[in-house]
Amino acid sequence: MAENNDQLVPTLPPELATYGNRFTRWLGRLGLVILGWRVVGNFPKEKKFVMALAPHTSNWDFVVAMFGLLATGIRLSFLMKKEAFFWPFRDMFIRMGGIPLDRKAAEDTVEQIRRWFEDHEQVCVAITPEGTRSKVEKWKTGFLRIAEHARVPVFIIAWDYPGKRIVLDRFWELGENDHSVEAEKIRAYINQKYVGRHPHLQ
Repeated sequence: MAENNDQLVPTLPPELATYGNRFTRWLGRLGLVILGWRVVGNFPKEKKFVMALAPHTSNWDFVVAMFGLLATGIRLSFLMKKEAFFWPFRDMFIRMGGIPLDRKAAEDTVEQIRRWFEDHEQVCVAITPEGTRSKVEKWKTGFLRIAEHARVPVFIIAWDYPGKRIVLDRFWELGENDHSVEAEKIRAYINQKYVGRHPHLQ
């Protein structure tokens, strides 16, 4: 997708759920300006998809991403254990996009998230495939299994530290039945194009 180089963040299409208000968007933009970052590319015009964010090599990734989220106003769903949804934080987590996972339920995590996609009109689930900031031999495949079972596409977003960009890259066409093989293809694609804060951990 083409980059929007003339603005700090791209416009959010109406297909995506929103979060926050004028103040939070101002706060997010201020944070990006102070850090020297920007969000480039275009958000997809899809109501439901899995967002794969990489390369995840530093705690700073979260800081930059949070400012980017606030600045754009997008509402992302993220995975949290059910026990974290207690008063007075429950309503806040729900509004922010939190998905309460019941680890004791008969259904596994993938099935719980599939049902979340089914029960909501607009869902964008954000996942870091590495699952950790440390170097891993292989990516976890949960994000691909979720996309397959929920029948939604996977959209790639990358942290690119040399250019201080959060890049809204592209939808990835899922062509492999073997999730491990597909995950490694995506990993190779990202590592070829983008550089994290600690490249040796990619």
